[in-house]
This record gives sequence, C-alpha cells and structure tokens, in this order.
Amino acid sequence: MKTLIKSFALALSLGIVTASATLTEAKPIGIKDPSSAVSYQTGIYTSKDNKLNIALNKELGGTVDVKFKNNEGTVLFSERLGKNETAYRTRLNLGELPDGVYQVEITNGVETQKHVVTIKTEQPATSGRVVAMN
Repeated sequence: MKTLIKSFALALSLGIVTASATLTEAKPIGIKDPSSAVSYQTGIYTSKDNKLNIALNKELGGTVDVKFKNNEGTVLFSERLGKNETAYRTRLNLGELPDGVYQVEITNGVETQKHVVTIKTEQPATSGRVVAMN
C-alpha cells in the first residue's frame, strides 16, 4: 500500500511539473518583446564628396542599432543609440572603400531596415570622335 501511494505521489508531481512547464510562455533567445521596441525614422543619402549621410530619429525608451556592412557581412561601422537618445546624425566617408556592394542595417530588435549602397568607379568618358592629320 505504501509503494502504491509513493508511486501515485511521484506520478502526480511529475504531471504537475510537466503541465506547469507546458503552460509557461516561451520567449525565444535574442528576440526582444515587440511591445518594448521603439519606432524610428531614417533618412539615408549620399553626397558628391563620397560621403554617406545617415539621419535617425527615434522615441525614448528603447535602443536602435546602426551597422554598415560589406558584401561578406563584415561590420565596418556600428553604433547603438541608447534608451535616452532621440536623434542621431553621422557621415561616413566611403572614398577609401573599394568598389562593391555594401549594406546599411538599422534595427530596433524587432523590425530591421536594410539599404543597399553600391560603390562603383566610373571610367573617364572619351570622345567618340578622333581628328587626325596626314
């Protein structure tokens, strides 16, 4: 009789533990709660002097990450805006970078914006007309 009660108690406790583990809300690792994400607005443009201008406005209370990556995914520039910051402006000099495709990635942990930046050196234009004397 004692072994029957012990077996029943063990089965009951295992059932309770399993049920409570199943009912808990699972949160994936590395993903922020969508309700804690802040909204933000961006403006990205280039200038004639090979600069990339990034302007960002965001709400208080959350962080936003700005990254500039090359085609292989290597981060060349990274900046995190803190919870108390509302505006961010930067100018990146792209004059020394080799030709290729780059990416600006802006994220609040839930939503990610990606902007493609292509650097291409133009060949000098030559005249299609040749004048010669004999």
